[in-house]
Amino acid sequence: MGTSLHPPQLITNSRTLYLVWVPADPDAVATLVPEGLAPAGDHSCYLNQYVVDGPDQTSSAGAETFGSYSLTYLGANLSGLDTEAGVPGRWWTHYYNSSDVMTRYAREHGVPTGESGRTVLALDDDVLVATTHVGGRPVIRTTARVRVGTPQRVAGQLRYITRRDAEFISGRYPYVADVAEDFEVLSLEFLDPDHPTYLLRPADPLTVTFGFYAPSMTFCYPGGEGPLGSEHGS
Repeated sequence: MGTSLHPPQLITNSRTLYLVWVPADPDAVATLVPEGLAPAGDHSCYLNQYVVDGPDQTSSAGAETFGSYSLTYLGANLSGLDTEAGVPGRWWTHYYNSSDVMTRYAREHGVPTGESGRTVLALDDDVLVATTHVGGRPVIRTTARVRVGTPQRVAGQLRYITRRDAEFISGRYPYVADVAEDFEVLSLEFLDPDHPTYLLRPADPLTVTFGFYAPSMTFCYPGGEGPLGSEHGS
């Protein structure tokens, strides 16, 4: 079953936790990157856990809407496909959305959607806990020390590579975000050794190479999409 929604779709003011880390098993991560793409030299992985609290924060309208939803997606950083210096292209490996409409929308664009999931971001004083639930059980939990303070405005483009009909598709996702003034990851836990996401678990000690918490992030989903190497997929 597909969806009547057309790209791009705009999402505003999401609460977003984004991380990049060095994995415990680089060889396992490499097996998740298909032939024709190359993992980053450090085999780093990424994770986005975010929540859209209200249906009025998305541009979808009419009979089908994204509605309020939560999403966790993760995967492997790639080599040679940077959108700008230090911002690598990324390959999706796992995707868990609470919105059935958005899951169908993403699937039509080649995103490897799995079963539905639920993501909760809870900020208590200066401690943020982001928990991803799949199949009714927690599978990923991130704990960070956060002080929003005076948020810093950041902007740019992220690139995610998908595959549709045996063809790689490059999607550019422009974003504008207000990120917390202070941010420190305390732990990143992959809680279920039997879950597919466990292959991307972090090394010990935890080595986070990039990360932020944004109490407000706006982005297009997806934008600038086209076959990898084409005018729109360059």
